[in-house]
Amino acid sequence: MKNIGFLNFGNWRPARGSHVRTGADALLQTVELAVAAEELGLDGAFIRVHHFAPQLSTPWPLLAAMAARTSRIELGTGVIDMRYEEPLAMAELAASTDLISGGRLQLGVSRGSPEPALRGAEAFGHIARDGQTDADLAREHTRRFRAAIAGAGVAPMDPQMTGRQGLLSVQPQAPGLADRIWWGAGTRSTARWAGQQGMNLMSSTLLTEDTGVPFDQLQAEQIAGFREAWTQAGWSGTPRVSVSRSVMPITTEEDRLYFGGDVDSTDQVGYLDGGLARFGRHYAGDPDVVAEQLARDVAVQEADTLLLTIPNMLGVEYNTRLLATIAEHVAPALGWKPAHLRTDQVPGQQPATV
Repeated sequence: MKNIGFLNFGNWRPARGSHVRTGADALLQTVELAVAAEELGLDGAFIRVHHFAPQLSTPWPLLAAMAARTSRIELGTGVIDMRYEEPLAMAELAASTDLISGGRLQLGVSRGSPEPALRGAEAFGHIARDGQTDADLAREHTRRFRAAIAGAGVAPMDPQMTGRQGLLSVQPQAPGLADRIWWGAGTRSTARWAGQQGMNLMSSTLLTEDTGVPFDQLQAEQIAGFREAWTQAGWSGTPRVSVSRSVMPITTEEDRLYFGGDVDSTDQVGYLDGGLARFGRHYAGDPDVVAEQLARDVAVQEADTLLLTIPNMLGVEYNTRLLATIAEHVAPALGWKPAHLRTDQVPGQQPATV
């Protein structure tokens, strides 16, 4: 059974035609979109995290607000840039948010994407050691965060206060959260690393490598390598995999005005972070045609979760209609059913154990 959710970058700008003009608009409308998505029977409401840009940044207040207004839908990130995070503070925030949600948090984390700030993480107080790369710093923060949410002792007890010796864990603890961490991988090698670590896999609409094959095939190779690495590492249980797609079924003249130019979209290849990158195509057009095209996307078929990147600056009403159209005319062709017609009301996975 395919799980389908939306991914909101949370852009805002006081530009002509924008329905999201301020940071407050971006935050409050995201909560409303989560409520609408749950009412439509979708499975997930995910947000992108950026810093030093007019987009959504710290996810915790927003995720908690989304949790308070919903009861079933998964709430997640895609992704948190771990270079910026203090692992123990993040562990407290994530556990608290997960408890408010009733265990619905799905956290995508990674090294992050290119950003407008020059060494932005340093402004947050996170400076790589000599010889340590940005990726190394993100992985170190991820390791410490995952250990903390799994209950590892991280601070020595004060015997005068506790009458004991040993290590204290961060509080609160959220049971099961440690098994709901996803790594946002941009290459086949980083996907294999995620599998070795026992994390789920999150793959977006771009890969920071190119071999000349279509995007969906390259992403399918990435997914296969991840699952192989998971098995070889000795993890039990079944890992989850999500992919993101830009899906724009055209049913009105307004849709055609915004997305008619994407009907014949193809993959794009360009330079990003000093190397070749392949960007996946947009899926735009008649709903039946879009459904057929997505059904032939081999990476979409391999993944258990599809995240729909939405044009959030068009506002809640437009995006609710967009998601409703996809739910009614596109998603069923991918093996999806709305939540009220399913037995697996809240998607999950078996714990990863060695």
